[in-house]
Amino acid sequence: MRATEAVAEAKRAIEICNACRYCEGYCAVFPAMELQRAFSDADMAYLANLCHNCKGCYHACQFSPPHAFGINLPKTFAEIRVETYEEYAWPRPLAGLFVRNGTIVSLVTAASIALVVVLTMSLRAPTSLYQAHVGPGAFYAIVPWGFMTTIATLTFLYALLAVVMGAVNFWRDTRSPLTKRVTFSALASAMHDVMTLRYLGNDGNGCNDQDETFSQIRRRLHHAMFYGFLLCFAATCVATVYDHFLGLPAPYPFLSAPVLLGTLGGIGLVIGTTGLIWVKITTDQVPVARSVLGSDFALLFLLLLSALTGLLLLALRDTGAMGILLAVHLGFILGLFLVLPYSKFVHGIYRSTALLKAAIERTA
Repeated sequence: MRATEAVAEAKRAIEICNACRYCEGYCAVFPAMELQRAFSDADMAYLANLCHNCKGCYHACQFSPPHAFGINLPKTFAEIRVETYEEYAWPRPLAGLFVRNGTIVSLVTAASIALVVVLTMSLRAPTSLYQAHVGPGAFYAIVPWGFMTTIATLTFLYALLAVVMGAVNFWRDTRSPLTKRVTFSALASAMHDVMTLRYLGNDGNGCNDQDETFSQIRRRLHHAMFYGFLLCFAATCVATVYDHFLGLPAPYPFLSAPVLLGTLGGIGLVIGTTGLIWVKITTDQVPVARSVLGSDFALLFLLLLSALTGLLLLALRDTGAMGILLAVHLGFILGLFLVLPYSKFVHGIYRSTALLKAAIERTA
């Protein structure tokens, strides 16, 4: 991890926090911090990604602004997190995509939609986009099966590889002598913390988004978005099995496993992303790093529009609107896969890796 102004500020603040220790029970950051007396630049990357941005420490801190010490860890850690995304991105030449990330995500998404629509009109008669297609294989009357599966497979595998390599780079730079061996108990503890979002708000007590009062709303909205995304991914996996192994082409009946999983997932994504957009707009702006809001909003809106177009496609798939809705929805999904390793999405990967490191050190 390179030395930056945010890293230097975090080191200054952490030294004060390590002497004070008033917030030692608030989240995973402070117990991990108290295990050390000296901190490297990589340690700041680790602690910043271990932070869940609940803002509890800011409102509890006696040294927060307007105190002369000006301790504002949520803002400082948010700035460092974005720097770590760029620092550990793979391949390295694409790390610059994290600069002005909101604009990049928007442009890639718009280009992806345009590309899918143009290619669809080139591969099929343009009028097919506005005709009703029903029955098994109706989607492939709009977008050829080979084109759809090839593009989806290549972009997904690339996104997966890039995300994994970024996590490996992060792990190598932030590991300590205690993290040489991953134990089952540490892995289970980390998975529990990830799946329950245990530290999203003072060890599960809630976040301080509006003021010093605690609220569970942000944690619940994150759960809706997180599990909504997993359900949509599960729907895609089940549909792949249906199509490639059982010979049952889409679209599927409303009571089939892919449609039920996708519907529940889409609803969860809509609720979670819409709520989190509202929270970010109405939250207390003092402990917020405004420079990172563009990437936050870009990913939330991309997930929201992907879910909305998928639900509209389901509702109108037997009408003449199905063709254009399918092309637009696939454009959003293509854009999502392309920007996935270079967007705010990677915060979940780095945070999970940091939680694993914390669990290993905690149980060592």
